[in-house]
Order: sequence, then structure tokens, then C-alpha cells
Amino acid sequence: MSAGFSSASVLLGAVSLAASGAAFGACMGPGAPSNTETKCLTAVQIPGNPLRSYDISWVNPHRAEYYLADRSNAGIDIIDTRHLSFKRKLGGFVGVKLNTNGTVNNDISGPDGVVTHGRWLYAGDGDSTLKVFDLDGPDALAQAPLFTGGTTRVDEMALTTDGELLLTVNNAEDPPYANLFAANGDRNHSSVREITKITISATAFPGTPGIEQPTWDPKTKRFYVSVPILGKPGGCGTATCDGGLMVIDPANVTPGTMVLGAFDPATNTGVVQLSDCGPNGATVGPHDNLLLGCTPANNPSNSSTLVINATTKHFSHVNGIVGSDEVWFNKGDGRYYTGSNRNCRTTAPCPTAATQAAVLGVIDATSVLIETVPQSSGSHSVAADSKRNLIFVPQSAPVRIVGAGGDTTTVGEQICGSTNGCTGVYVHDVNRARDDHDRDDHDH
Repeated sequence: MSAGFSSASVLLGAVSLAASGAAFGACMGPGAPSNTETKCLTAVQIPGNPLRSYDISWVNPHRAEYYLADRSNAGIDIIDTRHLSFKRKLGGFVGVKLNTNGTVNNDISGPDGVVTHGRWLYAGDGDSTLKVFDLDGPDALAQAPLFTGGTTRVDEMALTTDGELLLTVNNAEDPPYANLFAANGDRNHSSVREITKITISATAFPGTPGIEQPTWDPKTKRFYVSVPILGKPGGCGTATCDGGLMVIDPANVTPGTMVLGAFDPATNTGVVQLSDCGPNGATVGPHDNLLLGCTPANNPSNSSTLVINATTKHFSHVNGIVGSDEVWFNKGDGRYYTGSNRNCRTTAPCPTAATQAAVLGVIDATSVLIETVPQSSGSHSVAADSKRNLIFVPQSAPVRIVGAGGDTTTVGEQICGSTNGCTGVYVHDVNRARDDHDRDDHDH
């Protein structure tokens, strides 16, 4: 498949030829409802292997670029968010690794997490390495891969606002841990180095099996990291433990190794125990609020999404949306977007796959659910361009094309207009009279 798609044809949702031989347009079916505020605009096709497995995505609005950790094609896909076309791929990752039963082994596949600041892109791989690319340079590593000390993937990650510090998470290690790196900031050369390794206290929280998406809050100057299931002395009995939230102050870390204990309000550090939430995703919204993507994948009784204030730790629940992995706050339209691949089909809780469906969740700044939009099954990644108010949601290829891990519905195929998978593009017009070309004049 060619990587060249004209902006005109993409914006018009050009007809593409499906592998089955049937031709149809993009943005059709339940994934493109006419009664939502968030509209399906088009689909950007990804060249190469059909999308069976992918992970986290990211947008750099100033570069007008979207980045997808595409394990199916062993690289980071880069999409031009101004012209909505595929630009290039950064390769050299381990790609999809399978279990003996033919399913994807997420723990050792890659790429996984991805973030950018300025010209620098950071991505985690399935071989426990962090890879750094110069987006202004050749499609090659900017420095040798940085080994994080494990046997499984470097998963999700977060950067400080100035790009000087990077926190990565090895979620599948036993015990799981995070690594704090000195990153490149705005420098023109790459010299990333590890500062410390951070674990959760096995005494205070024994048996904690994983940690997930981190985010940076510039107001409190802390990293906040989702903990899907937080262990406790004596275990959880017949129930599943709720999750937690790691609060890390990078200005007060111990070089080498550091153990995080129970939350200390005096220092605003440690591990916060959550109520009715086993989170995967984490993002910072307005008023110093964090939205956490609770999911029945971690605690079968979860039935809502949690919003917690980074300063006070007061929290509330958003009903009607659950089962999120990546979550994203879009400063452009003041809305949260959730990649909710395990939302409830009808009533909550919905502990089994048969009672769950994948949706794009849309939540306003006051933590009220606005709407949900159907997506391909397994669709768990979302990122938004705040300058253009475009929302990007990867779609899995049909199961009949890629086997285990593929879309078991027709939603993704209808959004994409193909059977190869794609990145669906949604738009929320804050100002319907806006001119995107005028807005782009302010790019840096």
C-alpha cells in the first residue's frame, strides 16, 4: 500500500478498496453518528501490515503531528494533523510478539509508550529499552537505546512541560517500576540519561502487579501515575483491590533507586489509595484535576470514571463511562477524551467482555459525560490536536483479516473504509467559522 494520500482526497473521506473487494467510503456506520457533537471527519490509512496491535498515541500540535505506537508495523506512525495524511514511520522496534496460543503478548511487543517535546520523540520498546529520535533529523536513533533493567516493555510515559524530565513505566515487571530520566528539553543534541528507578513499597502495598499511564501536573510539579491494582497487607479477601495513584516529586528523588510508600500529605508524595477505581489512564485537566480511566479489566466492579484534584485529593465519579486505557485532555475545546475499550453496553458494572463495547468517551471540563461514540473493539488509544480540535482514534483491522486481537465488530471497518485498520479522525468545532489555515500561521 502506498503511503501517499492527498489532503484533498483524505479530507473528503476518499473511497478505498477493501481487502474483500468491496469499495466503500470512510466514516460510515455507528462510528459516525449524525447526532453527536464529536463528528467523524475522515480516516487516515496506515501503510503496511493491517493494524492488529498498537498502543499509545500522542499529538504535538505545534509540529502538527500525531504519533502512534504501531506494533503491527514495528514503528511509530507519524500523521500530518494539518493535511490529515500519513507522513512517515520511525522503525527499529521489536513489533508484535505472540503467545503460544496465537494471541499478542503485549508485555514483550513494541513500540508501546510514546511522547514528544519539540524535536525529540521518546518511545518505549518491548525489550525494556527507551528509544530516542530526532524528528528534525534522519529516521534513525538519536542515541543508543537506553536499557531500563527489565525483560519486558517500557510502556507509558510522561514529560515535564519543559521537556527536561521524562518518567517511563515498566508495567509488566515483577515488581513493576518507573524510571526517571534527564531528557533533552529544547537542546539540539540528545543526551538522555537515567536518574533513578522508582518502585512501590512491598511492605505498605505487597503484591501490586502493575503501574500504568503517568501524567505531569505543572501546578503541583508532580508526576502522577495510575496504579491499576494496589496490593495491601493480608490481600483483598474475595474482592479485587482498588487501584492507586503514585505521586512523585522529581525535585526530591533519591539517585539510583527510590521506594515510594504511603501518601504523605505534608510532602504531597507517595501512593494514594483510590476508591471504586482501578485506573489505567491519567491526564491533567482544568482546575488542577486529574481524570483517571478506571476499568473493569482491573476491578470487575468498576462502573465509572474518577476525577481527583491533584492538590486536595478530593474526588468525584463520572457515571456512564468506564473501561478506559489512554485518556487525554484537549485544551483546545476543554474536553476530556477516553479510549474506552471496555465501556458497558447497558448497565454497570459490566465485568465480562460480552457486556462491554469500545467507545470514544467525551467528557466536559466540569466532569460531565457528553456522549460516547462507538469504535472498533479493542480501540483503547486516543490523542487530540489542541490547535485544530481534531481527535485521533486508531481502529483495529477486522478479526477475519488479522485473527486474535482484531475487531470483532464492523465498526472499525466502516470508520476506516478499508479492512486494514486506520486512524479515525474526529472533529469538534469550537468555532464553526474558524479558518484552520489562519490558526496554522501561529505554529512554532
